[in-house]
Amino acid sequence: MNRIDRLTAILIQLQSKKIVKAEEIASRFEISLRTVYRDVKALMEAGVPIGSEAGTGYFIVDGYHLPPVMFTEEEASAMMMAGKLVERMTDQSVRLAFDGALLKIKSVLNEAGKDHLESLQHHIEVGRPKMSRSHENHFLTELQKASASKQVARLQYCSNQQNEETQRDVEPIGLFYYSAAWHLIAWCRLRNGFRDFRCDRIKELTLTGEIFKPRSISTLQEYFNSLQQANIEMKTAVVLFDTNEARQVANSKHYFGFVSEEELEGQVKMKFLTSDFSMMARWLISYGRGIEIESPQELKDILLRLVEELQEHYFKLA
Repeated sequence: MNRIDRLTAILIQLQSKKIVKAEEIASRFEISLRTVYRDVKALMEAGVPIGSEAGTGYFIVDGYHLPPVMFTEEEASAMMMAGKLVERMTDQSVRLAFDGALLKIKSVLNEAGKDHLESLQHHIEVGRPKMSRSHENHFLTELQKASASKQVARLQYCSNQQNEETQRDVEPIGLFYYSAAWHLIAWCRLRNGFRDFRCDRIKELTLTGEIFKPRSISTLQEYFNSLQQANIEMKTAVVLFDTNEARQVANSKHYFGFVSEEELEGQVKMKFLTSDFSMMARWLISYGRGIEIESPQELKDILLRLVEELQEHYFKLA
């Protein structure tokens, strides 16, 4: 990247957030801090109103905006690919917002760029099935607002275990995607503790307008760190997979709390941390004789019960 292009990119980066550290710029462009200082000075000499705070970073003075810039073909293509993921893995509120953003991107492309995206549209697909219509109301956009503004959200929530519906006032930390679903991590005032809510089980959502004060854990990373340290609501499972089966679960194992693995003769021993043995048992049963549960007994019992239910069901059909 030549210097002119880099100066333009730095200016865009400075407009992307309130404060940008010199280290962030250096890391992004793989340049030294001294080069960052020279580049910022060059922008200031060109008339760009850049302020700085010692030990904090640089910022653009309020009221200044860079005129619209053109997207490169690679950047537009990346947005198109992201759009395919958004279409399959989010709810309608996020899809509508992203579609609007993508239209704005297309509007500033030249004719060649527009033709490129139109052609690319038919050459990228995401294989994961769309979420069913019954799971359309995930309220992802409102939950993002609640997390960012530290606003209490009132949920009408359906528990999976008892299938009971409860009203919860929660203090959202953030959204996390795993096990093929979006989850809200939040402090639950009803249960007086941090809880993991599957967003497709939220039946109604209201933002109360009440602003809550951050607790000792206020970010997703802090939550995950505390979870690992205390293993809150998590249970350990050890499963032996035949070598061939181990290859088959290379991707899916991460959905069920995969922690580590150890290669043995003809087998791979895998350790998992999970809060739901029932869901894990339903996954393991599909591998038949290719797996052996080493521990715990609870998981073995659940798997045995599933086998007995299947046997009884098919005996009736015989």
